[in-house]
Amino acid sequence: MNILILVALIAVIIYVIKGIIIVQQQEAVIVQRLGQYSKTLTPGLHWIIPIIESPRPILKIDRQKALNGQVYSIINYSKRIDLRETVYDFPRQNVITKDNVTISINALLYFQIIDAKKAVYSIENLPEAIEKLTQTNLRNLVGQLALDETLVSRDIINDKLREILDKATDKWGVKVNRVELQDIVPPASIQQAMEKEKKAEQDRRATILEAEGVKKAAILTAEGEKIAAINKAEGEKQAEILRAEGVAQARIIEADAEKEAINRIINALADKGKPDQYLIAMKYLETLSNITSGENNKVVYMPYEATGILSSVDGIKQMFDKK
Repeated sequence: MNILILVALIAVIIYVIKGIIIVQQQEAVIVQRLGQYSKTLTPGLHWIIPIIESPRPILKIDRQKALNGQVYSIINYSKRIDLRETVYDFPRQNVITKDNVTISINALLYFQIIDAKKAVYSIENLPEAIEKLTQTNLRNLVGQLALDETLVSRDIINDKLREILDKATDKWGVKVNRVELQDIVPPASIQQAMEKEKKAEQDRRATILEAEGVKKAAILTAEGEKIAAINKAEGEKQAEILRAEGVAQARIIEADAEKEAINRIINALADKGKPDQYLIAMKYLETLSNITSGENNKVVYMPYEATGILSSVDGIKQMFDKK
């Protein structure tokens, strides 16, 4: 009897333990009662009725990398639904552009389950459905763009694809946060042509930059020569002005000195003779001296007026003799 009670007690304990479920943070558990939806368990400690109630599993894809570097997917069933944001790395796929160029694209999808009940009951295989939906819409979007537009329109493709996927997966209880195109790889022949085009463009820009440099250098040289010529002309102008001012000042000083000398002569001869005759005689003698100052100059005649000048000199001599 005691053994039966002990067995029953152990069975009750096992029954109770089997019904205990601890839900982690950012997880949810869908509980079914006799095959029908019963409740959604939130983080915390819960107890369900074993056999009558049971968690409903959901498909989950795990990606692993082999030793050769190849990535492969493993599909598992999980009784716990992860409500955190999930990163899904889609395998590389070929897409045809609007100008019939086949390119290879792989993408990253960031999504989050926000309604666990819809994620379990609205779609049979959620990861595969999201993958196929993404691939289909990616082909449609790239097929509307030429190769050049595709290569430079990643942000546009990401935004449009995210908007389409977010709207389509809303009924599955999934929120698509963003989509990122990782690599866009055109065919090898296209890559070579693009590299040649890029090199040609770089050479063209280098030639333009070199020509612009030569042009700017020539302009700067011409401007420098112009400024130098202007400064030189300005300097010569200032020098000529200064020389002219110097000559003028010298002539003024010389004239003032001559004026002072004449005034003194006039004052000295005012009472004793005629100053004008004296000055005329002195200027005449200076002129004769200049005429005969050269080495090859010879005076062969005496001007007629010289007799008058000489008489004036003789008169001056007599005035000084009287003094």
